[in-house]
Amino acid sequence: MASPDVMLDIISLRAHFPTQDGLVKAVDEVNLQIGKTERVGLIGETGCGKTVLGMSIIRLLLPSARIAGRIIYRKRDLLGLSEEEMRLLRGREIAMILQNPATSLNPVLKVGDQIAEVIRLHRGLDKDAAKSEAVQMLDAAMIPEPSKRADQYPHELSGGMKERIMIAMGLAGQPSFVIADEPTKGLDAITKKEIIKLIRDMTVDRSMLMITHDLNAAGEACDRIAVMYAGELLEVAPAQAILSDPSHPYTQGFIRSLPSRGLHPIAGSSPSLIEPPTGCRFHPRCPRAKDICKREHPPMISLGKAASVRCFLCT
Repeated sequence: MASPDVMLDIISLRAHFPTQDGLVKAVDEVNLQIGKTERVGLIGETGCGKTVLGMSIIRLLLPSARIAGRIIYRKRDLLGLSEEEMRLLRGREIAMILQNPATSLNPVLKVGDQIAEVIRLHRGLDKDAAKSEAVQMLDAAMIPEPSKRADQYPHELSGGMKERIMIAMGLAGQPSFVIADEPTKGLDAITKKEIIKLIRDMTVDRSMLMITHDLNAAGEACDRIAVMYAGELLEVAPAQAILSDPSHPYTQGFIRSLPSRGLHPIAGSSPSLIEPPTGCRFHPRCPRAKDICKREHPPMISLGKAASVRCFLCT
């Protein structure tokens, strides 16, 4: 049973997709707990299943997806709720900040009206009150001249401003749990730092799952980091422990591949999610793999201090 301090408890989650080539195991037996007001970064290479995990939580996957397991939010299993019950939760209690604001924002509506629509839908304010609140949300998102910006269209704003608007829109319903999908993608270094600070400041009293391939961003914005590879979690630990002393060979390689750490890429390529390797899924690329790594699938083992790892080398 989850602790009372746990906001979201993901239990043995699977999200598979049938294709002509076989069953894509995008998320495969994932277990993860996120505490109240805790911010967890979910990192990994492109295509490892991060976004699918986030979309599973908010139940926005294609109807063809085969989902199993449990996602417990405030004692309710989200996978067992009706679509109407989920619709009432989305935005109001669980919100998602989508990636690519250039395509996620409606190009023919003013940004203030888009935020006001969320406020009216989830908080029941009238049109004038919602519009006033939308301006306040823009101000909280550190957008200069918020009243002026509220009357502008997305194409009139910079990429950084559009990302701030996506954050303001995601938080407009005052949700308790936020999923931020690649919020720093495509931003320059200065804007990225500003967005990270904004996310950290605006989620201080909320729980958050931040999906990103940017380990440094996750380290700055999050309390813990979960490392995903080929559909499963390989390591979960406090953010600073991941950055300074990672346990899994994949996490170690991921960090060494960062430009700030010398840009040493991990050899090989990510495995197929239709036919993942037997044993440890990382063993074909692991410089320290043993025979047991090729034969047996390693369990997730606790390292103490809110840390766990899926690796025979750490037993």
